[in-house]
Amino acid sequence: MAKTACALHILVKHKEVAEDIIQQLNKGVKFDALAKKHSSCPSGKKGGSLGEFKRGQMVPAFDKVCFSGELITPHLVKTKFGWHVIKILYRT
Repeated sequence: MAKTACALHILVKHKEVAEDIIQQLNKGVKFDALAKKHSSCPSGKKGGSLGEFKRGQMVPAFDKVCFSGELITPHLVKTKFGWHVIKILYRT
């Protein structure tokens, strides 16, 4: 079982915006460019990078996707902060 994960994310208020971001990613638009343009999280300035974090460090729904979701594929997750588009880079 992985103990750490490394992920990028984009935080937005509306599901429709998050879904549009996923469509753009699927068309080849770069994650970091979309994060800088749309993310309301301070990590957006760093292209959405959250770096490496431990299991249980993030809110439960976010954590679950990061430790069980498919790598590289964009995931849509709702938390108390809003809608997240998450791209899991790796787990260790």
